[in-house]
Amino acid sequence: MRLTSLGLLLLGLTFGALFLEEPGTVSMRPQVVTELFVALLALAVVVYLLAVHLVLGSALPSRAVWIVLAIGLLARGILLPAPPFLSSDIYRYVWDGRVQQAGINPYRYVPADPSLSRLRDTSIFPLINRAAYARTIYPPAAQMVFALVVRISGTVQAMKVAIVGLELAGLYCMMRLLVMAGLPRERILIQAWNPLVIWSFACDGHVDGVAIGLIGLALLARSQRRAGLAGGLLAAAALVKFLPVALAPALARGVPLWRPILTGLVVVVIGYACYASAGHYVLGFLPGYSSEEGLSGGSGFWLLAGLARLGRLPPWSGTAYIVVVAAGLALLGFWIARGTQRLRDVPRPADDVVLLCRNAAILAAAVTVAISPHYSWYFAWLALPCVVAPVPAVIWLSSAPVLLTLDPFNERFIWPSLVYAPALILAVIAFRRRRSARYVLAATLKGTC
Repeated sequence: MRLTSLGLLLLGLTFGALFLEEPGTVSMRPQVVTELFVALLALAVVVYLLAVHLVLGSALPSRAVWIVLAIGLLARGILLPAPPFLSSDIYRYVWDGRVQQAGINPYRYVPADPSLSRLRDTSIFPLINRAAYARTIYPPAAQMVFALVVRISGTVQAMKVAIVGLELAGLYCMMRLLVMAGLPRERILIQAWNPLVIWSFACDGHVDGVAIGLIGLALLARSQRRAGLAGGLLAAAALVKFLPVALAPALARGVPLWRPILTGLVVVVIGYACYASAGHYVLGFLPGYSSEEGLSGGSGFWLLAGLARLGRLPPWSGTAYIVVVAAGLALLGFWIARGTQRLRDVPRPADDVVLLCRNAAILAAAVTVAISPHYSWYFAWLALPCVVAPVPAVIWLSSAPVLLTLDPFNERFIWPSLVYAPALILAVIAFRRRRSARYVLAATLKGTC
């Protein structure tokens, strides 16, 4: 069976890439090892895209879903026991949980502060990034998860298991949505086999997996017409990683706005109130991170980085970019929230579920491309809504950023263009096809009248 063969090949590439890990490190050296690792992950993405094409374009037997789930779980099981070696972020998660277990607000001190010296050890503290100058950047809901996990077990492995478990909860929600939409369950492969998703959470345990679980629950609640609950869950996801707030217009479409807005605001207020003793430091390292990543000045944005290669940009270019992008995202959100779109190729009641997920995928991709992060795991959340509403450009964006693990030119335009340029091409093709379909439909209706 072709699907099984592709799954076994994906597992083989996962094994091969894992063997390049050097025990006790959180980065790959030498450069040739990193290049080989990225090459294996790129091959895994090719296998993944072939598998996506197969499940979307072929009628597969009912047992195919079990093959999909088995391969997805095995791939995660291969990586879970391994120490994180592409990122050291998870050590900060465990540290923040440990600080809270000691009754200390995690936003109050940087890890290297003498006030926390009694909490230091030889396995977690030495591997915390930015320990000397950065307070934690993670919002309140993330902090609550860190505290809960460390209360049970203060190990990196326990944190990884919890994060993968919550990511799988999001996967379960998408299975429920596939059934509600009357779509083949094997489409869960779009999330389950995504190499970027697998490595981001099962290997490095990024907190984005928690947000994915909450987003899945929010989409399921919204599909069940529980708008208030959906708003609260989305707010909780945004208190793990701020980006999911961009999905609010998709969840608000066709429902009384006060329900999700009110519930979401209550969740946000309660979340920050729990850590209010830190005062203005409750935002943590967020302002410093924006500056460090070139977002406040504009140099970190892919589009501006490309324009800068043509000539020197004025000092206000970063601000202008942020204003224009914010206005564009606001207009897109308003258009989606108005609920004037319709799917003519999907029968009711499935159209509401598919349209919800398609809108979520478009919004998620738009905000991610707008900020153009150079860390690959920032893109992993894009695969989730594509399970129900597969948008080619978004599926590409959810997997191709494995290439960003390598940075051969140490700049923000040329190498990232391998991710963004194909996505833009796919988006333009999809837009033109949609316009052509509308023209044909209009002409057909006119002829019948």
